[in-house]
Amino acid sequence: SGKHIFVTQVCGIEREYPTIYHGAVMAFPIKVCAICAEEFELKPDKPGFANRCPECSATEADNLDSRRPKGDGQTTDREGNAARRAAMRDLLYRKDS
Repeated sequence: SGKHIFVTQVCGIEREYPTIYHGAVMAFPIKVCAICAEEFELKPDKPGFANRCPECSATEADNLDSRRPKGDGQTTDREGNAARRAAMRDLLYRKDS
C-alpha cells in the first residue's frame, strides 16, 4: 500500500507503527536562537549549543579560538603543576607544632 511499517515487540506483544506521522514525514524541530532570535532547524549534526543557530555557534567558536594562548602553554602548565604539587605536599606532610 506504499506505507512503511515499523514492527516492534513490547511486553511480548508485536505491534506495528507507521513510520509516517499524520501523513507527513516528521521534520527537525524548529528552535529560536537565544542570541539573534532567528528560527533554525535543530539537526543532529549541528555543532554548538542547541539553543543557538549555526551562524552564532560558528561566531562563538571563532571567538574561542582567538582567546587561546598562541605560545607554548606547556611550560606554564609544568610550572603551575609543580607549584600545585609542592603546595599539596607541604599541606599533607607538614609537621604540626
